[in-house]
Amino acid sequence: MCRSSRRACGLQGGRTIRENVPAAAKNSGFRPDIQGLRALAVSLVVTYHLWPEQLTGGYVGVDVFFVISGFLITSHLIRKPPLTGREMAQFYGRRIRRLLPASFAVLAATAVATRLVAAPTQWEGIAKEIIASALYVQNWVLASSSVDYMAEGIDPTPTQHFWSLAVEEQFYLVWPLVIMAAFWVAAKRRLRAGVLVRYAIAAVVVVSLGVSVLATTAEPGGAYFITPTRMWELAIGGLVGSVAPLAATRLNAQTNAVLAWAGILAIVLASVTYTNATPFPGSAALVPVLGTALVILAGTSSSFSPTLFFRWTPVQWLGGISYSVYLWHWPLIILVPYVSGGELGWLDKAVIIVVTLVLAALSKTFIEDKFRFTKSAQGLMPTFRFAAAGMIMMTVLGAAQLAEVNYRSHQAEQRLLAVETSGDPCLGAAAIAKGFDVCEPDPTAALVPEPELAKDDRSDAYADGCWSNAPFTERPICTYGSGEKKVALVGNSHAGHWLPTLQKLAERNDWTISTFLVSRCNPTDAPLELDTQEKTDNCLAYGDWVMEQTKGDKFDLVITSERQSVPVQGETWETTEAPAVAGYKSYLSRWAEADTNVVVIKDPLFPGGSIPDCLAENPGNPGACAGTPEDWYWMDPLEEAANELSLPNIKTVNMDQYFCEDGVCHAAIGSVVTFFDGSHITATYAKTLAPYLDQALQKLLRD
Repeated sequence: MCRSSRRACGLQGGRTIRENVPAAAKNSGFRPDIQGLRALAVSLVVTYHLWPEQLTGGYVGVDVFFVISGFLITSHLIRKPPLTGREMAQFYGRRIRRLLPASFAVLAATAVATRLVAAPTQWEGIAKEIIASALYVQNWVLASSSVDYMAEGIDPTPTQHFWSLAVEEQFYLVWPLVIMAAFWVAAKRRLRAGVLVRYAIAAVVVVSLGVSVLATTAEPGGAYFITPTRMWELAIGGLVGSVAPLAATRLNAQTNAVLAWAGILAIVLASVTYTNATPFPGSAALVPVLGTALVILAGTSSSFSPTLFFRWTPVQWLGGISYSVYLWHWPLIILVPYVSGGELGWLDKAVIIVVTLVLAALSKTFIEDKFRFTKSAQGLMPTFRFAAAGMIMMTVLGAAQLAEVNYRSHQAEQRLLAVETSGDPCLGAAAIAKGFDVCEPDPTAALVPEPELAKDDRSDAYADGCWSNAPFTERPICTYGSGEKKVALVGNSHAGHWLPTLQKLAERNDWTISTFLVSRCNPTDAPLELDTQEKTDNCLAYGDWVMEQTKGDKFDLVITSERQSVPVQGETWETTEAPAVAGYKSYLSRWAEADTNVVVIKDPLFPGGSIPDCLAENPGNPGACAGTPEDWYWMDPLEEAANELSLPNIKTVNMDQYFCEDGVCHAAIGSVVTFFDGSHITATYAKTLAPYLDQALQKLLRD
């Protein structure tokens, strides 16, 4: 029994614990196979981002990186357990010097490039994500927006790839504590540290994998990004790091090489067979994760193994700069189109690859290595001061951009208010209704709202929380107006964008409007192909609830409109229209059988691409963002169903003439921006449609 001080007994980092280090972890050295895996991983990711249709599962390269990181960090922690506060600080200091300098450089360059080349409509979102990336919480920001249908039209930003770095940094914060605790308990209980460490890591793998499977089933969008669903992947690498490689055992070289090749095959198989529709990470991530773990565990360098190819100088060089390649490639992919003026072509992609490799090589030599190996940068206080200063600087850069956005938005709001109260007879829909020969378009006139403001020019339903969001168990009802006639507005976001129009009519026609709005789901009898069965079932239940709330004489009029934003369950987009029409026929018939007065507003033709972004990129030339009815066409099975039923109390209104004329569909009409994204009408333009929708409704109700 130990009778001296606690420190000497090894309970706080002394010799007893050091001597308890597993023998398998005491050997370290350069691993060309791991460098080759890095090259493979970054090649998969970059190829996927440039050619997603050709390498549909290339995103698994990130999972390869996770396993490698878990292996290397755990191997280091087992060899040199951080058993004192200073040792723990030294561990974090090494992580800072390894990762933060290059990431701060890329974030700073991205912030400057965004301000110079990106459309002003993108500044706010990018600024927020630069701050989130600098603070390493980007994964949680993306998880939040991924489950928000209202954010669906938001374009990717040049810092989104920092989500995986955020996962790793969050892992690094807690993992040393897990390993240290295992060593501490082993020393106190006189247990074998190697065994206890493996048990602790295995427990993390089991718990995190379980969370990953459950979360991926319940909410795949958010599960992709969050740390609890990814931690097991790094822990698998840690588990491999806690045992000796198979090459160090008596296993023959040929068998070991076969195992390594099997691991490579698993990674490649996942990259070519997985798609964006694959529920991920969940159990699907086991294939690339275990494949990577098998290659590392084999640890072979025989002439039969993948290391034969991984040793090639170009592969080793790419593996050495893989971190910087990952950092630089995505901002270039997002920002180059603003310079080239369109979709990325082969030449653009070739340039991106070359520039990425050049920037990565430079940042590896002059940023990564300088901070990692220069003696003047090794001190703990300078290291932590650098981390704090970098985070503060990136936050200030982002905040400065947000301040400019807010100032411009305030100025735009003042101009919008002035225009709305000006009494301009050619404002908005009036211009196309009266004819452009009477209301001649002025391409040099300031647009209202300005493109930067147009992205937020939405109906009150958004601010008032009127939506039933996934998993569609909530039943919000918002009420507008206080008239005697009761009107129900039913549908998804393409019903919601008519609310500003109806609010104007409520003032004019003595209406009270009650909203039954749902995001992404459609009130219909056809089950939709949502990303979980629970959401599909709940969507159908929501539609049944709306029917019970609105059928019969509960409302004087039910107004409904929909966008078919997901296919019918079991169908593709090519085959979904007919069953979607059938589902709406059944639903509309239920209203009709209860003698409900229903008006279906045909979903207006819409472009699909962001109108505010296009207008911001083409100032003074709104015609550059125009299209044709053929280009802007999208199916409207709700209107088709209503027309095919031809029932006396189910009527339809078509407002396409106020968006398109003479074969041209307009991004701005009467100086008003028509859509706040790629398909939703701006609140300002919707208000100008009020007199024309009123005319159509009055005619229908008289007939």
